[in-house]
Amino acid sequence: MSTDIIPFPTEWRPRLPTIVGNVDYLTLRHRLEQIDALLHDSGLERQFVEQALQQWLPPASPAPSARQQQAFQQRSRRALRGNILRTLLQEDYRGFSCQLAGNVLYQWFCLIDALDQVRVPSKSEWQRFAHWWPAEPMRALHHALLRGALDQPQKLRLREALDLQEYFLDTTALKANIHFPVDWVLRRDGVRTLMKATTLIRREGLKGRLQPPEQFLRQINRLSLEMTHQRRAADSRRARKRVLRHMQKLVKVVRAPARRHRQLLDQHWQQTDWTRPQTEPILRRIDAVRALLPRAQKQAHERIIGGRLVPNREKILSLYEPEVHVIVRGKAEAEVEFGNTVLLGENRQGRIVDYQLYQDQAPADAHLLVESLERIQAGLGQAVGAVAADRGFAKATNHQGLAEAGIFNGICPRQPQQLQQRLKDPRFVYLQRRRSQTEGRIGILKNGFLGRPMRAKGFAHRELAVAWAVLTHNLWMLARLRKTKKKLQRLLPAA
Repeated sequence: MSTDIIPFPTEWRPRLPTIVGNVDYLTLRHRLEQIDALLHDSGLERQFVEQALQQWLPPASPAPSARQQQAFQQRSRRALRGNILRTLLQEDYRGFSCQLAGNVLYQWFCLIDALDQVRVPSKSEWQRFAHWWPAEPMRALHHALLRGALDQPQKLRLREALDLQEYFLDTTALKANIHFPVDWVLRRDGVRTLMKATTLIRREGLKGRLQPPEQFLRQINRLSLEMTHQRRAADSRRARKRVLRHMQKLVKVVRAPARRHRQLLDQHWQQTDWTRPQTEPILRRIDAVRALLPRAQKQAHERIIGGRLVPNREKILSLYEPEVHVIVRGKAEAEVEFGNTVLLGENRQGRIVDYQLYQDQAPADAHLLVESLERIQAGLGQAVGAVAADRGFAKATNHQGLAEAGIFNGICPRQPQQLQQRLKDPRFVYLQRRRSQTEGRIGILKNGFLGRPMRAKGFAHRELAVAWAVLTHNLWMLARLRKTKKKLQRLLPAA
């Protein structure tokens, strides 16, 4: 298929209303106008549409009509702008669609404003837009934006170019949206999920031998309440073991009928009102829970009945988020957290230069430095001038590699004697003081662009959400550096 872009049509669009006196609205409008200009001047929007077209149809497929391609291009532009705006507002799909329907500024930015009628995409459409691209191509888009700020600041009308002389990096835990991983609660989750999926299948007329699923739900809820109350009992340990054994028997009972109903749905889904794509999520839900339940059973038995420790790498923390890990933080408010490790690196201007979310248990911080510097070199075509990080990144091979590459070493050493010696260097002292601000940058990204808790489910979706958050954050920060002829104060009423 040809990936040549059909020129974007210039349509008649209504002017934004003149609002005076509300500095918060005017600041937001000014930023969105600057982001709109950045998307155009940097070629980011055009690159997004071009790569979306390449993935739209395989090369062997017949080329679509000009009308179809133009419609796809328009949807791709809305996907880009809508994801940026929704990340800024931290709204869910339904809430974002509702806000879009009543806000002229948001309609203008997402290219859905019109003179006659405004057609607002539904929440399902915004969900499709959120997954318009996988996470890996988003990194190329992020690098393209930073290369423009590095090599062509005049074209983007930036007051200063992107500075790579100083690089600050740190790691943090990206918490998953799961409840606290209690062993017996995992059994309750498994029974409830299997029985609710079985109830859906039976409502469609596919019924196997089974007592009413509601009866099993009442039993697991009663056992859960009993397990909770046993903590305050006189002989709580023996009572909890007894209740856990009852739970174990109930889990064994419900697994077999859930498997039979799963086979019925897989073989006779044509007899239901569902399509095959609507059937697949229910089949995957049952398969995922049935695959993890034996491990959750063994884990609960080892910890509660056997009184034995289970290594963190072998623990099941959630039946719905298998890629979540135990991350030991050792901080006052969070001794441990449950999620994935994320690496973030920024420059002195507060722009996020590199990021990486780890699906498996992340290695020690000292092993992450080299790959981060390699990603910057490959993506931006330029090495950094100095690196500053905490003592977790200190390693003999890292110090030697930085010296051979001609990069100033601002990493805090592990040995107190070496630290005292390095504190005599003014540049090292400055880098270590500036490094403390990276904690604030991490907090801004997590709270202002990712949300707490993070709504994305599944590692692939969380990784994609991180990519959109980093891109949106950098667009927002670069918009502050753009030269503007019209000052914001001119729109405010005179005192």
